[in-house]
Amino acid sequence: MDDMTPESLAFAAQVLFDEGALDVYTTSIGMKKGRMGVLLTCMCKSDEAEKFAALIFKHTTTLGIRENVSKRYTMSRKFSNKETPYGSVSVKTATGYGVTKSKPEYEDMAKIARENGISLYEVLKYVDK
Repeated sequence: MDDMTPESLAFAAQVLFDEGALDVYTTSIGMKKGRMGVLLTCMCKSDEAEKFAALIFKHTTTLGIRENVSKRYTMSRKFSNKETPYGSVSVKTATGYGVTKSKPEYEDMAKIARENGISLYEVLKYVDK
């Protein structure tokens, strides 16, 4: 698209996320006649493609949509809580394909940091203990 404001694109992307898109992102591209444009990518489950196509037509200026099908690999996820002196932080642990990895949830840490006037690093020190 070469005729939407950044605010309008951000709004459209948020609508797609709110409706359950797996991921939404934009890429700067060159279009016909040398115009700069934006490629909007919305990843969704195949049985929801028409739903998201309708939302994209409604909330953007595009007149056409290209569909690409790809295979998605995911790891199993579980959540636990880690207590800190400032509150609880949810920790996501993913396993699969011979790999295990854990990561504290950003939003939990950011909330604690904002509310206590400390850095994310300070919160992370307590989560990693």
